[in-house]
Amino acid sequence: MTAFASAHTALATLASEGEHVDTHPSISPYMTGGAALVILLLLLWVTTRFNRDR
Repeated sequence: MTAFASAHTALATLASEGEHVDTHPSISPYMTGGAALVILLLLLWVTTRFNRDR
């Protein structure tokens, strides 16, 4: 049980020390969302082209 307590203490110390940045400065969320939308619309278009007989 002491190993668990010491591991918890070590992880809590490690988590509280550094600063965390969620996103990389060169990645725009609007660009990522726009690219995902375009890819999904392209996949939808391809799917509807292959299902012409239905």
